[in-house]
Amino acid sequence: MLDLLLSYLPQSPGWLAHWQLIVATAAVFNSVQNFVTLKLTRRIYNNVPMHTVTSLQARTFAVWTLTSAVIRAYAAYNINNKIIYDMAFLSYLIAFGHFSSELFIFRTARINPGVLSPVIVSTTSLIWMFTQYEFYVRT
Repeated sequence: MLDLLLSYLPQSPGWLAHWQLIVATAAVFNSVQNFVTLKLTRRIYNNVPMHTVTSLQARTFAVWTLTSAVIRAYAAYNINNKIIYDMAFLSYLIAFGHFSSELFIFRTARINPGVLSPVIVSTTSLIWMFTQYEFYVRT
C-alpha cells in the first residue's frame, strides 16, 4: 500500500518538487476555506472594518489561490520544465508582492500568523527556487 502511495509522489531528485506539492495541497485547502467562510480571510485582512472583507473578495482570493495551486502542482511533477518552473517562481513572487503590499503599502493587514504564513512560504520558495535553478532547469 505504501509503495502505491509513494508512486504518486514526484519522482525527481531533490526535495523542491515535494515542497511544491505540499504548498499546492495546502493552497487547495485554503481555497476551499475561502469559498466556504469569511472567518479566516477576515483574520488576514484584519486592519480594515470587518464588513469590508466581502464574500466576493474571498471567492476571488479562492480562485487566485486555486490557480496558484494548479501551477505549483504542475511544477511538482514537471520541476525540470523551464516554463513551468518559471511560472511557479512567478506565482510565489506575485504572492509575496500581494501580501507585502497589503502589509506595508495598503495597510489592510497587520502582522499575524495568517499573513506571516504566506510571506514565509513565498520567501522560502523564491530563495529555494532561485538558488536551485541550475540544478532543476539545466539550460
